[in-house]
Amino acid sequence: MTVTTETTRTGHSWQSLPAAQQPEWPDQEALRKTLAELASYPPLVFAGECDQLRARLGAVARGEAFLLQGGDCAEAFDGVSAEHIRNKLKTLLQMAAVLTYAASVPVVKVGRIAGQYSKPRSKSTETRDGVTLPVYRGDSVNGFEFTPESRIPDPERLKRMYNASAATLNLVRAFTTGGYADLRQVHAWNQDFVRNSPAGQRYEQLAREIDNALAFMNACGVAPEEFKTVEFFSSHEALILDYETALTRVDSRTGDLYDVSGHMVWIGERTRQLDHAHIEFASKIRNPIGVKLGPTTSVDEALTLIEKLDPELEPGRLTFITRMGAGKVRDHLPTLVEKVTASGAKPVWICDPMHGNTFEASSGHKTRRFDDVLDEVKGFFEVHRALGTHPGGIHVELTGDDVTECVGGGDEVMVDDLHQRYETACDPRLNRSQSLDLAFLVAEMYRGQ
Repeated sequence: MTVTTETTRTGHSWQSLPAAQQPEWPDQEALRKTLAELASYPPLVFAGECDQLRARLGAVARGEAFLLQGGDCAEAFDGVSAEHIRNKLKTLLQMAAVLTYAASVPVVKVGRIAGQYSKPRSKSTETRDGVTLPVYRGDSVNGFEFTPESRIPDPERLKRMYNASAATLNLVRAFTTGGYADLRQVHAWNQDFVRNSPAGQRYEQLAREIDNALAFMNACGVAPEEFKTVEFFSSHEALILDYETALTRVDSRTGDLYDVSGHMVWIGERTRQLDHAHIEFASKIRNPIGVKLGPTTSVDEALTLIEKLDPELEPGRLTFITRMGAGKVRDHLPTLVEKVTASGAKPVWICDPMHGNTFEASSGHKTRRFDDVLDEVKGFFEVHRALGTHPGGIHVELTGDDVTECVGGGDEVMVDDLHQRYETACDPRLNRSQSLDLAFLVAEMYRGQ
């Protein structure tokens, strides 16, 4: 993979269009130098890996597999540690084991990881006690601390994002290929969890069943190599276009452009304007592309997104990530799915049950009810079941830590508990117990469709 003048010419075509949610960098010369340096850095992922994920997502689009996509709302530079990364990976591996075994479906595993350092915000400033400062836009842009110095957008942070992403990917690759992700480790993933969690106890029972199945296969002389490692892909929102463009390369095999900052990138609800820069950028790269669709999305908008991002109607190229809210999914999703299907397009349909179900608790904490999250997933499955289409997956904000950010779940978090371990830098995440609860319930829905 090499950089050519084609990268400069085509990869920057978005710059003539309006670009929402971009930082207001005060030092443009510092930004220019940072981007030039990033453009010289090695790729974080390879074109062939992106092609492999697109093929896996093609199976999801055809109804042959299920997509599990999850991770932090916003990654933080101080979260790049073996423990934090292992805990997130462990939770996703446990969820995937539940879905694979209980629903009897291959699971494509994609993390919101190694690049999810930027966040769109509803306002450009934040006011506290009469002091107004730029809003926190993620560690890639400025600091979380509410001080004038911390909140100044600093392009040097883009290099820190690259380095943090590289370190995270190195650890993920070591864990997934070095034996930690071996399916025979299903009990080890749970040792710290089973005694004091209903979800952990339920998982342990499933792990015993998996053990028995593996023992039977081993006795029959069958020991597939696939059990020893796992395919795991990275994804993030392609929000800061300067960064994404600096990490866009031309594949020397095909001449196609790839954003080598991650295997899959998505465009958010706030940046999917049809004539704006984010859609233009995404249309030029060969990575699998996701687009968030909220309850205001019209059929014409969805069809135009397909025309711009997936004109060849290639299964696996385009994923629609629906985020309607529990109270709206049954009303707004059916027409979209029906009309898109009638057009001949085959996007992957997955459900983000998090972003449409956020509210502010009396304590001032932003939170989500687990029951609302679950109800939106139920509605998503009901719509696809009624239309005879494939409910392709879930997209979840979660952590492997025992946080108290979303209320409810089998090991119930109460509203009054939110202050105990409310650690997110932005939106509330499911903790490990709630994530496993969700995996079991989704497996039951999938099996019953």
